[in-house]
Amino acid sequence: MLDKLKKAIEFYEEVLSTPHRQEIARELRKEEDLFLLLLYSEMVGIPNPVFYYTLELYPHIIEKFHDWHLRMGMENSPLSGIRCC
Repeated sequence: MLDKLKKAIEFYEEVLSTPHRQEIARELRKEEDLFLLLLYSEMVGIPNPVFYYTLELYPHIIEKFHDWHLRMGMENSPLSGIRCC
């Protein structure tokens, strides 16, 4: 009985989210772009009061940095210490 209920809930969620997948993906990408901007803001000249705490995130985010700066319209990396191109 519990398995049938779980399957019904999964089906319901799938039916609701199917027409909006592109919108959801676009919003998630925008959120990630804003997060990366805030993360790297100190390096591009925008003051970041929590810069010290965001340093811990750099090793995890560096792989996404190349795609991000290309989406932001920067052909080359704006940071001299990070060469991804």
